[in-house]
Amino acid sequence: MKRFAVLLATLIGAGVIAVSAPASGHVDEETSPIYGVTIPLGHRDWTLIAVNQLVTGKVDPLRAQLGNEIAVKAYKEATRPFPDGAIIVALHWNRVSSEDNNRVLAGAFPGAQSFVVFPA
Repeated sequence: MKRFAVLLATLIGAGVIAVSAPASGHVDEETSPIYGVTIPLGHRDWTLIAVNQLVTGKVDPLRAQLGNEIAVKAYKEATRPFPDGAIIVALHWNRVSSEDNNRVLAGAFPGAQSFVVFPA
């Protein structure tokens, strides 16, 4: 839970999350504001749109894009610009090799590598 809170705070603090009010203009009052941004109810059920990996010389980031139902529908139907209420979120992690996990895996899967993800 703590890792999720740190990830969410990092994403919001870095400005990689953009949230707009639903088309009705009402934001769910049951959600709590984080850093001045109110996260809509149901954000844990958003659909995965894409996952990618960018390998550079210094870091090995994993990236995922999630969207609410409005954004996913617009994406599938190639609707541009996205309609009011569409929300797309980018999650970024840096992969770091885990020597402890590699030792555990070595017996069952020779040569296997394990990675632990940390918020970018």
